[in-house]
Order: sequence, then C-alpha cells, then structure tokens
Amino acid sequence: MNVALHLLRSARRLPGQPAVIERDRVEHTYDALARRVLALAGALQSRLGVAPGERVGLLMRNCAAYVELLYACWAAGATAIPINVKLHPKEVAFILDDAQARVCFVTDDVAAGEVDAARAGGATTFIDVDGAEYGALLHAAPVPLAEVTPDDVAWLFYTSGTTGRPKGVMLTHRNLLAMTLNYLADVDAAAPGEHLLHAAPMSHGSGLYILPNVAAGATQLVPASRGFDVAEIDEILALVPRVKCFAAPTMVMRLVDGIKGDARGLKHIVYGGGPMYVADCLRALDRLGPRLTQIYGQGESPMTITVLPAAEHIDDHDGRRLQRLASVGRAQTGVQLAVLGEDDQPLACGEIGEVCVRGDVVMRGYLNNPEATAKTLANGWLHTGDLGHLDEQGYLTLVDRSKDLIISGGSNIYPREVEEVLLRHPAVREAAVIGLPDADWGEIAVAVVVAYAPPPPEAELDALCLQHIARFKRPKRYVFVDELPKNAAGKVLKRELRQRLLG
Repeated sequence: MNVALHLLRSARRLPGQPAVIERDRVEHTYDALARRVLALAGALQSRLGVAPGERVGLLMRNCAAYVELLYACWAAGATAIPINVKLHPKEVAFILDDAQARVCFVTDDVAAGEVDAARAGGATTFIDVDGAEYGALLHAAPVPLAEVTPDDVAWLFYTSGTTGRPKGVMLTHRNLLAMTLNYLADVDAAAPGEHLLHAAPMSHGSGLYILPNVAAGATQLVPASRGFDVAEIDEILALVPRVKCFAAPTMVMRLVDGIKGDARGLKHIVYGGGPMYVADCLRALDRLGPRLTQIYGQGESPMTITVLPAAEHIDDHDGRRLQRLASVGRAQTGVQLAVLGEDDQPLACGEIGEVCVRGDVVMRGYLNNPEATAKTLANGWLHTGDLGHLDEQGYLTLVDRSKDLIISGGSNIYPREVEEVLLRHPAVREAAVIGLPDADWGEIAVAVVVAYAPPPPEAELDALCLQHIARFKRPKRYVFVDELPKNAAGKVLKRELRQRLLG
C-alpha cells in the first residue's frame, strides 16, 4: 500500500480540518493539501521527468512545503531523501551523488550553488520552494496515486556518518506503514484537533511522525522560526491546544530551563535520539508534569524499537519506577526485540549484549552498500550496534554504543553508567564519558563536563562516583567545557570529543 493513501483518506473524511499550519505564512485544509500533493506529483512526473523509483532530495528547513513534497514524492511513486540542512555542502553533494537524485528542493536559505559545485555525479535540478518556480508546479495537472509494492523505497535516510561515510538507509512503504501503526498503538493515539509541533528537523524524527498524524487527521504545526526557539514554543503552548512534539533530550531540558508559562497547551513530548538521564527526567517531570513518552529507535528501524509510555514514567506500583526511567522501555507492538551474544544467541536477563531487532519496521538495506547490509542484517536480525540488557519484565536498558565501550585494565566501563552518576551532582549540567589511550591501562575513562557556574571541585565528583559505582569505573580525568558537540538529532559526538582531547 502506498503510504500517501492515508492523506487521501483523511482528506475525504476531514476535508475542512486544518492539515498544515506554518505560523504567519500558510494554512492548508486536508482537502487543499491533497489537491496540492496530487498536482505536485503530476509536476514531478510530467515537468521534471521523475519516474517511479527515482529519488528526490529535500534539502529544506521545516516548512509547510516539506509536508506536501513528502506526499507528492510518494504519490508519484518516487523516493524522498530528506537531508539535514546543517550538513557541509560536500556532505550533501555525496548524498545527492550516491542517491543519483534527479531533483532537489531547497528553502531560500540553502546555498544550492555550493552543493552543486561540490558534486561529482550527474545533474540535479534545484528548485527553491520559496520561489516562483515552485508555485508554478502547483498548477500542473493532478495524477492518480501511483501503484507501488510494499518493498518499494519511500524514504532514503542517510545516517549521520559519525563512524565513516553516511549510509543510505532504504525505508520502504511497508516500513513506514509499520512505523505508523506502532506509533498509533504505543506512542500516541493521535486525533483531529491535535497539533504536531515541528521544532525538531523534519529531515529526522519529527518528519517521520508526520505520517501517523496525517493518518489520524491531526494538524502539522510549523513554527515561524522554522526550528527550535524556547520563547516561541512558550508562546505557542499558551495559545494552541493539544500540542505534541518530538524532541531530543537536550531540547527537553532547554524547555525545562527556559519556558516561563505553565505549558497548558502541551499534550505530550516524545523524546529520544539520545540518553535521557534519570536526574534530568525527574526534573522534566517535575516541571512539565506526566507528559513525557520515551522512544528508542534508529534510522534502520525508524523511531520504532521500544517505548516507555507517559503513564510508566510516573507509575511506581512495584517500587521499580527509577529502574524503568533508566531504561528505554519495552518493545513496541510490532517489534521482536532480543539481546544477543557474539554467537547471535539470546542472552539471559541482566546479561549485556547487542540489541537486535526483527519486524516489518526494519529497513530493506543500505543503498549501494551490500557489505554493510549483510553485516547489519546478519542472521535475520537488525544489529543495532547498541549494548544493553533486558530485565524480567522486558524493559531494555542501554549501556552504550558498542564502539563507546571503554576497556580499562581489562575491565569494561560503560560510559552511560558513569554519566548517570555525574549528573546527580547539582552543578553538573551535562556529562560525556569517553575512553582515551593510556600506556598503563590501555584506556582510561575521561569525563567531559558542562557545569553550572562555578564548576564543582573534582574531589566532589570523585566522591560521588565512589559512592555509587566501582572504583575502577571512576574517571581518571575531568575536562570542563562550555558545551558538548552534538549532531542535528542532539546526539553527543564522542568521536569529535576524542579528537579534540587527543589534540
């Protein structure tokens, strides 16, 4: 089934319902959005020569046109390639070349000329969605919805490339339908009258959540800033009812520290994309109330591995609430989850191994990269590269990325465990623990800390660690910085930290 069918169904059922609002710019009903999408699909085919299966780049900041172009690509049988606007032109050029994109839509703040100059592949037509050429495309003759197979690629998501060149994750119509159903079953029972606020990039998780909310007839709300602005969000929550959003944990904590109002319009925040430490989670719950839902996923299983629903953030019927908050929740409905050893056999509860996943949500593979596909999808499992353990109730606790494991003097140190302890200190705002080479120990744990002024004495941090974890896990060194390097999804770039400290 073509996932664009959900839009047409909502347009028939709720023609006058607001579908997309970009504050101070545009507003489209579901009927209007569907008509624009089918006209754009016609333009892609007849005016731009995009054949079914070909790829279309979306190098755009958040805007109403993002929604209609995603659905126009699918309606035309094409593949959408949402691209992070913060990437370097050479990185964008690699993506367009690797995907052989025929067309790339941009917002007027994107330097398309620099991207084009950096390319080595075939020609791509760049179209500014803020310009007259895009407006003309909306007058093309509409086309019927393209017939697709469940395994046709709908969304080509390029990984962040923090461990090498980005890989193109092929997400099919089947994958996106599975993600949609899991969201509606486990994460958020979306409904008309609700507003999905796109403060996080539409090229990532926030954009994926367009699908279930369109299927349910909810409204996509793009802030005037086209991004994350705490003061603007504070204003929106005072004026707009039933607002929900996806946010990285760092964004959640910026809201906790920055909003002035009572957030009365907030329905909930779905957070993920990085660790939410227990101390931060408790502070967010105290400020925002029981409005937090955690998800764990990755590009290869988009936003869909585990969920910790809002009710389970506050439920302490068995005295294990803090353990659940330290976890990433339990498997979503359509997902088979396991922690496997090196032989790909399941481990007992409490044993640490690689988190692996099966289900219709798992990607088809990596574009142009059969070796990486075979390795990642070995033995019928998606191997996430994350290390974790399951408890008796099925809750998954992540201990780290396998590449971030520190082996010091022959003993394993899982950075997240140390970070959780450091964040108990009231003067520690953020912490990232990394391993650096050492002649005696092989590696040592180094804590990179963002602190509230004045920074805490190292002796206090040492004492805190000795209070809660084994002595060998205690950082051998502390480095205080103004901020931690992060990617667009809010994940701390530990490789960059290592490079900085190795100098």
